[in-house]
Amino acid sequence: MTLPPNHPPVAAPRIGVLLVNLGTPDAPDAPSVRRYLAEFLSDRRVVEIPQILWQPILRGIILTTRPKKSAHAYAQVWTENGSPLAAITHAQSEALPPLFGDAVQVAYAMRYGKPAIGPAIDALMAAGCQRILIAPMYPQYCAATTATVVDAVGEHLKTLRWQPALRYLPPYHDDAAYIGALKASVDAGLAALDFTPDVLLASFHGMPERTLHLGDPYHCQCRKTARLLSEAMGRPIEVAFQSRFGRAKWLEPATDTQLETFGRAGQSVAIFAPGFSADCLETLEELAIRGKEQFEAAGGGRFAYLPCLNADTPGMAMLETLMRRELAGWL
Repeated sequence: MTLPPNHPPVAAPRIGVLLVNLGTPDAPDAPSVRRYLAEFLSDRRVVEIPQILWQPILRGIILTTRPKKSAHAYAQVWTENGSPLAAITHAQSEALPPLFGDAVQVAYAMRYGKPAIGPAIDALMAAGCQRILIAPMYPQYCAATTATVVDAVGEHLKTLRWQPALRYLPPYHDDAAYIGALKASVDAGLAALDFTPDVLLASFHGMPERTLHLGDPYHCQCRKTARLLSEAMGRPIEVAFQSRFGRAKWLEPATDTQLETFGRAGQSVAIFAPGFSADCLETLEELAIRGKEQFEAAGGGRFAYLPCLNADTPGMAMLETLMRRELAGWL
C-alpha cells in the first residue's frame, strides 16, 4: 500500500529490549551526587516514610552532608567511561544485539539519573519498536528496585498516544541459567586467587527488616540464591546484607559486622555480590575497598573481592537465555 504524501514517517516494526539498572550521578562531584540522591531518595518505594516527615530530613540534613562524602567514594571507582554501573550496563546492551540480529534493538536506562527510562522508550519506538521487553537488572525482586522500574515505565506510558506492547523480565533469583552463570563466574574468580579462602561470603544489598514483614520477597529470594549456588558449588556460602542506612533495623547479618567477625577469627575471605548485575559503587568501593579495610583492621587474613557477572561471557550467556525465553512468540 502506498502511503499518502503527507503521512508521518513510520519505521519498520522491530522488537525492543530495554535494560534498566538503578542509577548513577552524572559526575563524581557533590552537585551531581546531590541531584541524584534527591531523585533516588524521594522515591516513595525507596524510603517508605510519610513525605511530610521525610522531606525535611532529606532536604535539611542528608542532602547537605551526604553528597560530599558520596562524591569522594564515587571518585575512587569512576572510570574514563563514567560510573562503572552505567559503563557496564551500556556494555551489556551493546553485547546483546549481535546475539539476536537486526530484529531486536537493545537500549539501556537508569531508573534514577541518565539515560532516563522515558527517553529510552521514546528512542526505541522511534526506531520502530512496537513491542518492548523491559528488563529490570535485578535477580531478586524488591519493591524498591523492580517495582519502581514498573512504576516509572507506567508513568511514561501515560504521556504516549501510541503505546508499545510491553513485557517485563521477571526476577530470576532461582533460574538455572543464573545459578550456572554465578557458579562459572565465582569458580573462575576463586581459581585466579593465590590462596584458598576460609569463607565465601555472598553480600546482598540490604533492606529495612520491615519490608520483609510487609510481604516483600527479597530476603527469601536472596537466601534461595545463596542456597542454590552453595549446592551447585558443593561448598558453604555465608550470606550478609550491606549498605545499611538510617536508624531502622535492617536485614541481618550485616556485611560489615560479618567481615569484622571473620577478621577477628583470623580467617581469609572471598566476597562477591550476586544481587548486583554490574559492578558499582556498592561493590567496588563499599566491598572491595572499605570492606577490605574493615576486615584487615579486625585482624583478618587474605581478602579478595570477586567481580559481578558484568558483560563477561557467563553473564551475557545468561542474559541471552533469559531474553530469548521472554521474547518467545515475538521473535
